[in-house]
Amino acid sequence: MMTDRLPPLPLEELSPEQRRVADAILAGPRRGLRGPFQAWLYSPVLADRLQKVGEYVRFDNVLPRRLSEFAILITARHWTAQYEWYAHHKLALAAGLDPAIADAVAHDRVPETLQPDERAVYDFATQLHRTGQVGDAAYAAVRACFGEQGVVDLIGLCGYYTIVAMTLNVAQVPVPEDAVLLPPRTAG
Repeated sequence: MMTDRLPPLPLEELSPEQRRVADAILAGPRRGLRGPFQAWLYSPVLADRLQKVGEYVRFDNVLPRRLSEFAILITARHWTAQYEWYAHHKLALAAGLDPAIADAVAHDRVPETLQPDERAVYDFATQLHRTGQVGDAAYAAVRACFGEQGVVDLIGLCGYYTIVAMTLNVAQVPVPEDAVLLPPRTAG
């Protein structure tokens, strides 16, 4: 599916500011302009600031990679962000997330078996996305596992991947034809 919404800009047509940001993204740990980055280049100052936040919350936050990717999947499900799910589902499994947990999230079900750190992330992230708040028990569980920095880093993960999801959905960034898609949201 091609879209005319914020289509990729040819590298040779980028302004100097856009090219500087594109080069920074290409030289960083992502090594590509996939996902939201092409759309963000239409606003290079925002693109630069967001990619720096994203680099921290994805690669350097205090949560183990398995739990970071789990929080990203919860965010992708909340927004039904197909590209975000496609890109991070395989990363979550490679980081050690149980496929049954990812499947439950995809189908809007509470995973049946969660380790304590997974339960802490699940409760915190789902409450934050569904209500805009986090209850005392969910807050305390994340704090007990990862400290105050972990609380803030998890908020940052959910917030950053929310803007990623919004960008991907608005720009209608296509997924490969063979990608496994999220099912439609269930009622409730």
